[in-house]
Amino acid sequence: MKSTLKLSALTCASLLVLAQQSQAELSSTVNLTTDYTFNGVSQTQNDPALQASLDYGFDSGWYIGTWASNVDFGDDNDTNLEWDFYAGKFMQLTDKVSLDTGLAYYTYHGDSASDDGNYPEAYAKLGYSSNLGESEANGWYSWDYFGGGGSHYIMMLAHTFEFAEGHNVRFSVDRSTSTNLDNWDWDTKKSYNHYRVEYMTSLEGFDFNIAAENTNLDWGEADERVVFSVARTFSL
Repeated sequence: MKSTLKLSALTCASLLVLAQQSQAELSSTVNLTTDYTFNGVSQTQNDPALQASLDYGFDSGWYIGTWASNVDFGDDNDTNLEWDFYAGKFMQLTDKVSLDTGLAYYTYHGDSASDDGNYPEAYAKLGYSSNLGESEANGWYSWDYFGGGGSHYIMMLAHTFEFAEGHNVRFSVDRSTSTNLDNWDWDTKKSYNHYRVEYMTSLEGFDFNIAAENTNLDWGEADERVVFSVARTFSL
């Protein structure tokens, strides 16, 4: 069984928030979560994670940032830290349509072999705002996934709506696909699906998130689960 490594959903969401800021700003977000999952697969052996980011958004829509989290891939893998870097640009194409594109680079630390898993990725996120909420069509592509030389992509559809002031629900479905099973697989599978529904709110400057998610993979780190997180963002 191969572990799946990837930027967390929290980071993807924070990138969009940062890109939408109307003026240049340096900010940092600290997040405590009961499990660091990527597309429904635990990156911490179902244990909690402490995560932090540092981001700078420019007036032009460009942004740069870095993000880190503890990880645990089990077995004899001594990797214990994921540290990512990203840069991109957010564009408001019309009153309702936005586009966020960029590049990310993922690095892993803990022993001398950890950096063998470092890899680059390109992403694009198309957003649509309406009276019914915020819809998204997102894609990620790596041409050297986890340093294995193979390509890998993810497609996601999501929708967020506010059912009461300050209370939001987000539904998402995504599919991860390896283009070469010799380089990457999930228990001999070329791809898998992930489903997630989450409730989001804020109180006294803290952002709270509780999510239920599941995949069609048949192993413990990808079973159905509920994940709770609390985050705080600071303007620097």
